[in-house]
Amino acid sequence: MNALNHRAPDRVPVDLSGHRSSGISAIAYARLRQYLGLPAKPIRVYDPVQQLAIVDEDVLARFQVDTIELGRAFALEDAHWRDWVLPDGTPCQMPAWVAPERDGNQWVIRSKQSGQAIARMPDGALYFEQTNFPFLEQDDLQDLARHLPESMWTAIASPPGPLAGGPDGAQKLAAGARRLRESTDRAILGLFGGNLLEMGQFLYRNDNFLMLLAADPGRAHQFLDKVMEMHLANLERFLGAVGPYIDVIVFGDDLGMQSGPQISPAMYRKFFKPRHQLLWNQAKKLAPVKVMLHCCGGVRELLPDLIAAGLDAINPVQITCAGMSPRELKADFGRDMVFWGGGCDTRETLSKAAPCQVASHVRELVKTWNPGGGFVFQQVHNILADVPAENIVAMYEGVLNP
Repeated sequence: MNALNHRAPDRVPVDLSGHRSSGISAIAYARLRQYLGLPAKPIRVYDPVQQLAIVDEDVLARFQVDTIELGRAFALEDAHWRDWVLPDGTPCQMPAWVAPERDGNQWVIRSKQSGQAIARMPDGALYFEQTNFPFLEQDDLQDLARHLPESMWTAIASPPGPLAGGPDGAQKLAAGARRLRESTDRAILGLFGGNLLEMGQFLYRNDNFLMLLAADPGRAHQFLDKVMEMHLANLERFLGAVGPYIDVIVFGDDLGMQSGPQISPAMYRKFFKPRHQLLWNQAKKLAPVKVMLHCCGGVRELLPDLIAAGLDAINPVQITCAGMSPRELKADFGRDMVFWGGGCDTRETLSKAAPCQVASHVRELVKTWNPGGGFVFQQVHNILADVPAENIVAMYEGVLNP
């Protein structure tokens, strides 16, 4: 909390798997446990799309991790899981409510509503990819919720998933959050989503939604207004249940690319800034939380508007993208924005460098980001399947032994 309030902490706070973009591939996690000589445990894939593993307490303790995701309060019983196998042949478990099927040379996940294939993972791939876009041919703004089970990113749930559904879902959420709060002094992150640009891309497909923003702004505003109605109602229910127990609420919207923002600052201000401001301010009215946005890519040009809209922290701080120099970001925005990430380049360094180079790379970045607070360590997005276990250990050595 010192870091989030721009006060110098006693040490660098560390995040590993506190949210769905600071995690670790289940394949890499199985190798890491073996490398550390830890007891064999079932590898549980809590995020089927990205194939991310639940990180067990012994690993969290080993790397002095200061965060935990609200979902860890749920799906604690063996009955909540079913056996599966990872792409490299490692046995694992998948949430019981997710049922991949074999279809020729690939796995597919189907909508429980229509039976339509909404995601696929061909043999040799490491993740599921979206295969169905409900608004590809024709949109339907009168009944938006009916189409969410037909899109991969809005249909495939990680814990708590259906375990917090039904008429007493809010009570189940609150009970789980309360139990987790009583069991840990780690910062609890509640994943909300609240995607705006991405919601259009989930439903229309990326290219079509970007064209809609440019060519038919009136229709785009109508769509976003419907999305906002849904998000604001869900936000009230969510924070009404878990607000007293979590520290950070996590929103999502990937606004950037390798070369810079997906959209211009003018388009961000026209379509998204007022809506982000409404969502984030409402979150702070409903609960004493910090607001974090998961936002990949080069977004330097958008940071002044994100700050003005009320954003407290941004991740994963993709330092290899255009405009994302750590030194410049810290100098220009470090007083107003918490950089939750940017602690280790995953594109080249973490997967390909020698362990000593990884540790040195991390130490230099920590020296840049940490002074005066406003920094939480995580690598740039998830630890991928090809990352050697010794490099993962070296990364945390660089943080814990600066």
